[in-house]
Amino acid sequence: MRSSPSTCSRSWSISEDSLRRYVFHASENCIQELLSASDSNRADNERRINVVDEDGWKVVAVDKGVEISKRRSGTFHTFRSRRVIKSVSPQQFITVANAIDAAKEWDGDLVEAKYIKDLEENLSIIRLRFGERSKPLFRNREFIVYERRETMDDGTLVVAVASLPKEIAAGLHPKQNNSIRGILLQSGWVVEKLEHDSCMVTYIAQLDPAGWLPKCFVNRFNTKLVMIIENLKKQVLACPTRDGAT
Repeated sequence: MRSSPSTCSRSWSISEDSLRRYVFHASENCIQELLSASDSNRADNERRINVVDEDGWKVVAVDKGVEISKRRSGTFHTFRSRRVIKSVSPQQFITVANAIDAAKEWDGDLVEAKYIKDLEENLSIIRLRFGERSKPLFRNREFIVYERRETMDDGTLVVAVASLPKEIAAGLHPKQNNSIRGILLQSGWVVEKLEHDSCMVTYIAQLDPAGWLPKCFVNRFNTKLVMIIENLKKQVLACPTRDGAT
């Protein structure tokens, strides 16, 4: 059983080179998991609600063209949302998804998203913060995560995001007294190019918000995260420069 949240008393001082090596290896595994999850049962166009496939994924809903599936991963579920977005290239979508200064426009519970450190051109440490006016499930929670952005040989774009170990996170950015530090497990985007300058977007999220929360609320948090794909689609289509995105 989880104990009541308390301020982390341990922190690790780590060199930037050691941090870079750790994040690179951790994100490599995350990228492979994202690619595997995005490819699961792609050819099955007759997937039925609440039927578990051979990889353990179960479609739980289809809403506004977004297919939401889940798979049991230890004590939590991993959620996956997937949809085709027409007339939007992978680069156009990722450009909007990675604009953390505009993240509040597609996630109303987020009050702050900022870069803590850039380790390489495609490797960053980010803080995500949800404030006092967020919904009870999000209130006063923050996440210290890495973000790695890669382009595969076939042009598929992958963005891998996960929390740093709590001791490393505390060394980089001490937790505020009134906040609860959550844990974002393996998560991220896989965006694949389709015909007619369209793309297939898959979002994977497994999250532990921390604190005294029943499992059903944790799962609702995951469901909410994967539904942001619809809001991002609206943001991309509304972007006045999308035809000239590079």
